[in-house]
Amino acid sequence: MRILIMEDDFTSQLLLHKLLEPYGKCDIVANGWDAVEAFRLARSMGEPYSLLCLDIMVPGLDGQEVLRKIRELEAEREILPGKGVKILMTTALMDGDNVLTAFRELCDGYLVKPIDRAKLLRNLRELALTE
Repeated sequence: MRILIMEDDFTSQLLLHKLLEPYGKCDIVANGWDAVEAFRLARSMGEPYSLLCLDIMVPGLDGQEVLRKIRELEAEREILPGKGVKILMTTALMDGDNVLTAFRELCDGYLVKPIDRAKLLRNLRELALTE
């Protein structure tokens, strides 16, 4: 499994990498523009990501905008909702507006920092990314 972590905080990058590394190859970007470009590049090389972990508060495009752009790119390729890359929002924001916006834009899960290992692994199992 290929995993893209979009996180601008170094400590959070290390934590997510450590938690996810046993399940696949992890790439890390620190801003939204790089996340969209990494997604496009991986797909064009025939090595698409299985999982994106998106922080909401990052420089450039925020996580909500990245989520929207990724789903738009999938729609352009006629990838049906639910059949594309799995996207988990990994953020400190737990207000209703952000949660509703993320699910409205078709995220697959929403984890509030600090990321709990058990909750992360449960999400991965529920998304059929692990056993």
